[in-house]
Amino acid sequence: MASNQLTIVICSLLLVSVAFVSATAHYETIPTEPVEKELDVVVEGMVYCQSCKYSGSWSLTGAEPIPSAQVSVTCKNVKKQVTYYKAFETDAQGYFYAQLDDFKMSNNILEHPLHGCRVKLVSSSLANCSLPSNVNYGLYGAPLRFENKILRGSYYRAVIYAAGPLAFRQSGCPPETAV
Repeated sequence: MASNQLTIVICSLLLVSVAFVSATAHYETIPTEPVEKELDVVVEGMVYCQSCKYSGSWSLTGAEPIPSAQVSVTCKNVKKQVTYYKAFETDAQGYFYAQLDDFKMSNNILEHPLHGCRVKLVSSSLANCSLPSNVNYGLYGAPLRFENKILRGSYYRAVIYAAGPLAFRQSGCPPETAV
């Protein structure tokens, strides 16, 4: 009889210890160190179709936004090696918001987006307005501008840079006549 009671007590203790271990295994520990905020780099801008009247100039007077136009963001390091490249598409109002996912800088001063990244025109969705212009250096790479725009969240921070506005020009513009 004593051995049966001893067996029951040992089994009960084993069950209680297993239950305790499994119950404590589900509790997550709260990190004691502060969680580092993720920093994203974003480039925004507009793409237009330049009016024939101002073709050949940098004027965007009378220009219309181009939906579904494509621009590229290219970043280079101090050795002029491409470290980031991605194409982005404008929305229905000609606006692009290019979140540079996985953008890394090995040197925060020399490889800063303001110094190493450029935005270029890639393609237009409008057949009659598909010739890239060099408005704001859209052909060779528009430099980025910091306009003091930062998005902040609990575990998120995005620094937003601007480029452009950029423009394609129309292919069917009448030749200019001298007056």
